[in-house]
Amino acid sequence: MASSSRADVPDSVPADARSVSDESDSSTEEGWEDVEPDDETQPVVGLFSEEIFPDVRSMLQASKEKHGFDLLAIQKQLGLDFLDTIKLVNYVRTEVKAGNMSPDVSSKSRFSDDTFLKPALEDDALLYSLDDITEQGENETQDNNAEARVSQLQEELERLQLQFSEYRSAVQKSMDDQLTKEDEKLDTAAAMNPSKASHKIQEADADYFTSYAYNGIHESMLKDSIRTDSYRDFVYENKHVFKDKVVLDVGCGTGILSMFCAKAGAKKVIAVDNSNIIDRAREIVYDNGLGDVITCIRGKIEEVTLPVEKVDVIISEWMGYALLFEAMFDSVIYARDRYLVPDGLMVPSHATLRIAPFADPDFIASHISFWHNVYGFKMDSMLLKIYDEANVRSIQPTAIPAESDVFLPLPLHTITVQELTFLKNFQVTLKEDIDALDGWAIWFDIFFMPSRDSTVPENAVPSDMQKKGFVAFTTGPDGPETHWQQAICLIDHGKREPQPMKKGQVINGKIGYEKKSTGSRLLDISIKWDGEGVREGNQEWSLQ
Repeated sequence: MASSSRADVPDSVPADARSVSDESDSSTEEGWEDVEPDDETQPVVGLFSEEIFPDVRSMLQASKEKHGFDLLAIQKQLGLDFLDTIKLVNYVRTEVKAGNMSPDVSSKSRFSDDTFLKPALEDDALLYSLDDITEQGENETQDNNAEARVSQLQEELERLQLQFSEYRSAVQKSMDDQLTKEDEKLDTAAAMNPSKASHKIQEADADYFTSYAYNGIHESMLKDSIRTDSYRDFVYENKHVFKDKVVLDVGCGTGILSMFCAKAGAKKVIAVDNSNIIDRAREIVYDNGLGDVITCIRGKIEEVTLPVEKVDVIISEWMGYALLFEAMFDSVIYARDRYLVPDGLMVPSHATLRIAPFADPDFIASHISFWHNVYGFKMDSMLLKIYDEANVRSIQPTAIPAESDVFLPLPLHTITVQELTFLKNFQVTLKEDIDALDGWAIWFDIFFMPSRDSTVPENAVPSDMQKKGFVAFTTGPDGPETHWQQAICLIDHGKREPQPMKKGQVINGKIGYEKKSTGSRLLDISIKWDGEGVREGNQEWSLQ
């Protein structure tokens, strides 16, 4: 559908005819201008709004920057031909018109139906420019290999973000569908029939482990390079810690941490997991020739019998959203108290939980205000309980208007299960003016210290510890994104207008963590805050 210039006369036309054509060009210039203007750029309607752009290029650039939609990258990634791309454009316009601002373009099958050949927008200038866009994209790729590499990395990042989203959705769906209803009934059932309630807890627990039997979750975790590289780097850079030692891997998954330890010289590694993934782990271990070092055991760590009395090192990736979601750390503490020798090492060795104020009007407009006017209709009923659940999102550092505060340090060698239910103080000072306190952001930092006697300084920052040669990472907005992202607790201002706040204002607060019910892996978070010139608040959220 690309247009051609009037000067592009095919070579197959005889010379005398071309001469006549040239003369006609010069003698009837006005007529040609009526047919096709010199300026071939055409205004085009945005893919995600009704905004008019002067040309297709600027529209696609805005779609990429504001909505994360890169048409050329998707076209290349999915191997779309000309007709496929037409279908993609019409599919996106159809979805956006229906109110879906994040159309699923992960697979060509999403828009393979021929009905998407029909333009979703009358006289869509974008459809008439697809050939030109593709050709320009190809030329730019050929002219600039460095730019092409950047584009490839961006595509890979988008794909990984999608996989992280799928990982989060898989866990949340499993927990929502299979655990929430059980938790709501649990207290009543316990009072009426304690033995039946115990059975319900066992069923819910089984469903939790089932959610970790699927490949997608493990693929997403393994591809979280911040997570996996940190474990690998600590093990390989501290081989003396593992040399000839007995190691216990709690919740081993695919067995990657166990294999790191075996390669570092561990005498024996015991890998325990209560999910069906243990069968794959066993095969992986033998495929890599490590079956004589690593023993895989199926079961809960609280119930299995290990082939040893004690272990020298316990390694585990137990962290959940906001650190303690899923309650796996309880099992790691049990393993520590039951099996770790008195001078044994926990890997990782320390964690800290952080909280910071959250202020992002764009986020509020996208997730809250949006429902007040959807294509001219009020949909406020969609806001029901929207403030009751914590969101797991990756946010920008600009949404954090104050330095975060550590509200709970966790020394993994000594902390108890009882200490994981708490109410802790925190204090933050705004470093800039904000229109409103929109909520609270929670994340955690992890530290790998090479000795049980090693200490982590108060309010330690992973980047500073890294400069000193220690392995550490953050899940906060200032670091590279991880699959844990951040937990966002939005404030319900009710009918009150949000309160503007000034740089230098101090907010004092208390934050509490508590399991939703006995035996639950879900988490309730409570935050209370006040301060001079600060409107006090008190709210609870569920993380599920």
